[in-house]
Amino acid sequence: MGKREQEAGGLDWTGEGVPVSRRFDDPYFSLRGGLDETRHVFLAGNGLPARLGPGFHVAELGFGTGLNLMALAQIAPPGVRFTSFEAFPLTAPEMERAHQAFPELAALSAELRAAEGARRFRLGGVEVELVIGDARRTLPEWGGKADAWFLDGFSPARNPELWSPELMAEIARHTAPGGTFATYSAAGHVRRGLDAAGFDVARAPGFAGKRHMSRGRLRPRA
Repeated sequence: MGKREQEAGGLDWTGEGVPVSRRFDDPYFSLRGGLDETRHVFLAGNGLPARLGPGFHVAELGFGTGLNLMALAQIAPPGVRFTSFEAFPLTAPEMERAHQAFPELAALSAELRAAEGARRFRLGGVEVELVIGDARRTLPEWGGKADAWFLDGFSPARNPELWSPELMAEIARHTAPGGTFATYSAAGHVRRGLDAAGFDVARAPGFAGKRHMSRGRLRPRA
């Protein structure tokens, strides 16, 4: 990953300006192009933007820098909803530094940072809800259902709590009929957990030389 700049808080920074979680020793986005990764994995992996329309609900595990939300806001028509579950939110200055890698998102970045501390706000045409806390507790308490999931926690090897079979079952329980998921992970236990939860799981080509990612659709319930 190269030399990192050490800070007193919970982040280190690579020489390319990518934030790395000290807690999980994992970068917040791809070192080879975070916005392109988001578009490949989470947008295209869920068949977006073709499925988007008023009332369409995207949910996410792992808000991170807000990159996935900004990429969605670039393409979403008014009325799309977005709920993200995050245990360790970044500060506005940390987001500002991370977003310097994506100059085309500058306006959305400023809008997002202006909403610091808010749990409900609008970004572009997207109606946003942030749920702060451990998803193992907050997701079972959530009353919504998503049409598409961005599963974007830190690596399953470093953050296994966010990829447990129990949490995958909660994701399925909070997915609308015909709803989908996409994730950069192709780990076998993640795929098996999603399959057991009720998704038809498929592998797809990963981003930037990564061999595989995973995507799937909720099976009809008998």
